[in-house]
Amino acid sequence: MANGLIPPNYQAVLIGSAASLKDLSVFTTLEENTAEGSLMLMRLDLAAFPDALALSGLEKALRDAGVASWPGYGFIVYADESNPAVYLAWQKGMAWLPVIIGTLLLTALPGIVGTVIWLLLPQSIKDFITGLINMGMMLLIMYVMMSVVKPMIGAASPRQVKKAEEAKALGEAKP
Repeated sequence: MANGLIPPNYQAVLIGSAASLKDLSVFTTLEENTAEGSLMLMRLDLAAFPDALALSGLEKALRDAGVASWPGYGFIVYADESNPAVYLAWQKGMAWLPVIIGTLLLTALPGIVGTVIWLLLPQSIKDFITGLINMGMMLLIMYVMMSVVKPMIGAASPRQVKKAEEAKALGEAKP
């Protein structure tokens, strides 16, 4: 297990595997039948290493939902450093697996799908998307610079406009 996740004198037992997040709902009845306070551990094997931002978002969403971590452990979500896998370790207070599956669908899945899609795109399309983002950033910077510089330049003062009009009128009045 990653980072010594299993406490001493405990053993992780594989109950089954699921090919998709929908298939995880089969295990909710197993969790419902376990005793309150049981330590639950789930391993998610991913196609690519997960993004740290997606993992922290998943951790926050699970905390906000009320999922409790194992006693003595600070986190629910643990990333495996050697494999593209994530461990979820929670203490059963109620059947948290449906909440965890829903949270996975809402938080982690879009980031993981986006990463996989980005890895599958041809280099020419990646370059095109990067160019569009760079052009948008340049336009944004130009807009900000213009909004900062415009007040510094300011419009011509009314006195200067009147003097210019008087000079023009005098120039036209001379025969």
